[in-house]
Amino acid sequence: MTQQMRIVIADDHPIFRRGLAEVLETDPGIVILGQVNNGVEALELITRQLPDVAILDIDMPHMNGLEVAEKLRSQEVRVPIVILTMYKEEDMFNEAMDLGVMGYVLKENAVSDILTCVHTVVAGKHFISPLISNFLLNRRERSKALEEKNPGLRSLTPTERRVLSLIAEGKTSKEIAGALFVSHRTIENHRANICIKLNLKGSYALLKFAIENKGAL
Repeated sequence: MTQQMRIVIADDHPIFRRGLAEVLETDPGIVILGQVNNGVEALELITRQLPDVAILDIDMPHMNGLEVAEKLRSQEVRVPIVILTMYKEEDMFNEAMDLGVMGYVLKENAVSDILTCVHTVVAGKHFISPLISNFLLNRRERSKALEEKNPGLRSLTPTERRVLSLIAEGKTSKEIAGALFVSHRTIENHRANICIKLNLKGSYALLKFAIENKGAL
């Protein structure tokens, strides 16, 4: 017997939320673990149930979908996240990608896209609504161009990449240390190694580089 795909839905519009659940439940391999209407309840439900996929509205009371995604990442709760949004803004999309979101679905296309999205995400791949798929292409092109301009980026370890991304989000070394569960000194060592590999000199050179290239890291 095939294992069922366990899903949590968080959206503050009850009619939309129920409709989305009904679409998902047309797939016999999917079970809805719970439906909530705000970010705080979503965070609690996700950390308690550890679903296969969490579907989060980008706009919710108390804590929005991106804030929930950030909390889950900082707590190292490894649940694939799908963001629902009515916005077609590239900056918001990039913020979601920076947080490790696996799916990004426009609400206007949710009924037609959501089943494909959750199956794609569970398979470990990204799913972006076709109407904004160019955002992902743009991001990849910027990343490739940045690496060509700064080949030292290719030599960064995964941890150093993560530290660089967190610096780009404006996090302090103390905040990064807390998010990665390491010491402040370890983060300072990572920062020093990144500066060497990227040939960055000066007190604020790393922060300036990270912020200027946030959308491509």
